[in-house]
Amino acid sequence: MSSGNGGPAISVRGLRKAYGDLAAVDDVSFDVATGEFFGILGPNGAGKTTTLEMVEGLRRPDAGDVHLLGEPTWPRNPRLLPRIGVQLQASAFFERLTAREQIHTFAALYGVPPGQADDWLERVGLTDKAGSRTEALSGGQKQRLAIACALVHEPEVVFLDEPTAALDPQARRNLWDLLRSLNEAGRTVVLTTHYMDEAEALCDRVAIMDHGKVLQLDSPSALVRGLDAPVRIFVSPHLVTADDARAVAGVDAVTDDGTSTVLSTRSPSAVLTRLAELNALEGLQVKAATLEDVFLDLTGREYRA
Repeated sequence: MSSGNGGPAISVRGLRKAYGDLAAVDDVSFDVATGEFFGILGPNGAGKTTTLEMVEGLRRPDAGDVHLLGEPTWPRNPRLLPRIGVQLQASAFFERLTAREQIHTFAALYGVPPGQADDWLERVGLTDKAGSRTEALSGGQKQRLAIACALVHEPEVVFLDEPTAALDPQARRNLWDLLRSLNEAGRTVVLTTHYMDEAEALCDRVAIMDHGKVLQLDSPSALVRGLDAPVRIFVSPHLVTADDARAVAGVDAVTDDGTSTVLSTRSPSAVLTRLAELNALEGLQVKAATLEDVFLDLTGREYRA
């Protein structure tokens, strides 16, 4: 699908938003290509949701501009509404309606036939709850219904603000499959999430934010490579003691996590060869750096309320 002008689906330049002395979004710029799966990551209070709301046209920027599908998003642009789908962090439904009535109502706003709305209930696994009022649904079921309502009109660009926060692991993976299928069909997807494994599995590129600024923006694999973190090899202490591990050429550091002797190395092939010679491969685990390591390196490890 095209943005309508041959350019990116989303173009953000110099975006700012302050609340008193707090700069919630501080000179943020990025582009999202048409058909890209783009993630915005950051700890609590990093500015992710505020950025997303300005991109969607829900919140007025103090400075900067946003173009979405070739159109400015502020002042609120009614031409964009049929072309985008938005799932907010906190979803509100019409009172006293069933799940089917909710999604039929959303569908009617976009001229979508009821049958297509029912198909979306099935796609998010809520057919058996179609006759239940939304107040009787679990948190995860409400989340899936909100996503279905955001997607029922088959939008070109989909915004999802922490869509899997209330889902169990099975429902999370099912939703990943759904989001991949949307993206593979040519839709642009913008996602905020606290789950690094989710971003690593789904996103073509991610922007890591903190204190209102974009700290890094690249593909997950490029960010991990750029960290230059050691590989960690976990070995049973019954097979290799800490002293034995320190004697292995190529080992940079040795620690004990309580259950394993942990060898950190930037020469994993040589170290693994030596461990094989020591007959110490039983139960061995090898863990390379992940996007979570990049995230913690950039944003720190302190607790954020």
